[in-house]
Amino acid sequence: MKKLLLAGIVLGTLSMSSCVTQKKFKALDAKYLSTEEALSATNKKLQQCEIDNEKYKNKITSLEEQKDFIIQNQQNSIKQIESLTNLSASANSNIKDAIAQLSEKDKYINGIRGAMSRKDSINLTLALDLKKVLAQGIQDEDIIVDVEKTVVYISISDKLLFKSGSSDISDKAKGILAKVAQVIASKPQMEVMVEGYTDNVPISTSKTKDNWDLSTQRATSVIRVLQNDYGINPARLIAAGRSEYLPLASNETSEGRSINRRTRIVILPKLDQFFDVLEKTPEK
Repeated sequence: MKKLLLAGIVLGTLSMSSCVTQKKFKALDAKYLSTEEALSATNKKLQQCEIDNEKYKNKITSLEEQKDFIIQNQQNSIKQIESLTNLSASANSNIKDAIAQLSEKDKYINGIRGAMSRKDSINLTLALDLKKVLAQGIQDEDIIVDVEKTVVYISISDKLLFKSGSSDISDKAKGILAKVAQVIASKPQMEVMVEGYTDNVPISTSKTKDNWDLSTQRATSVIRVLQNDYGINPARLIAAGRSEYLPLASNETSEGRSINRRTRIVILPKLDQFFDVLEKTPEK
C-alpha cells in the first residue's frame, strides 16, 4: 500500500513537473519568436539607417561641392568687379581724352570751314572780276564764267580761239586771253589749269596724231600765250588735254560738236597750300 502511495506521489510529481516545463518552454519559445521578430525589425531599421546615411553622405558631398562652386563663383565675381572697376576708370579716362580730342577736332574743322568760306568769298569775287573785265568790249555767249565747289571756271568755245583742226591762237583770242591774264595776275596765290576738249571727229595730220594730241596742243598754246605774252609765272600754269571723252553735248549734231570743242581755264588754290591747311596742328 505504501508502495502504491509512493508511486502515485512520484507520478503526480512527474506530471506536475512536466506541465510546468512545457509552459515555460512555450513561454520561452514565444519570447524567442518575439525577440527574433524584434531583431529582424531592428536589422531592417539598421539597413534603412545605413541607406539613409549613405543618402545623407551623398547629399553632404553635393552640398559641399555646391558650396565650393558658390565660393569660386563669388571669387570670380569679385575679380570681375575689380576688373570692371579698373576698366570703368580707364574708360572714363578714355572718354575724357576722346571728348578733348573731339573738341580740338571741332576747332580744326571750324577753322577749315572758315578757310573754305573765305576761299569761297575770294573765288566769288574773282568770278565777278572776270565777268566784269570780260564784259568790257567782249559780249559773247561762247565765254562762260562760273564758280563750282570753290573753283572758278572760264569756258571758251574753240571757235573764238582756234581755227578748225588747228592749235594756233587767233588774234581775237589773244584779246580775250589778255583780259583773263589781267585777273590771273592779280591773284598770284592761285594756280591756273588750262584744259583742252575736242569733239569725237578723228584727226590725223603731220603735226597732230589724234584728238589727244589736239586737245593737249591747244591747252599748251594757251599756256604759252599767258606765259610769253602776258608774263604769268609758268610755275602757276598747268596744261591738260581731255580729248573727246568729257562731252557737254551729243556729238551726233554739228551744234553739239561745236559745244564740245572748247578750252576751259580753271583757277584754283595751290595744292601745297591746301595740304598745309590739312596738316596744320589745330589751335588749342
